[in-house]
Amino acid sequence: MIGDRLQFLRLQKGYTLSELARRSGVSKSYISNIERGLQKNPSLIVMKKLSETLDISVEKLLEFKHQQDSEK
Repeated sequence: MIGDRLQFLRLQKGYTLSELARRSGVSKSYISNIERGLQKNPSLIVMKKLSETLDISVEKLLEFKHQQDSEK
């Protein structure tokens, strides 16, 4: 799930939800919803903001999601 990857990368950077929200411009609640799997299809704009803040490409985040979908 993309939320698992997002949370892993956030924690790897040492960011709290609040810190990631502040740096990316994406609301804390929206990021939390992604991480908890409540928001399953975040927009490309949101993904781009988060990926830039976490220093990873959007493609890598989507690739991770695609790999998990393929394994099901």
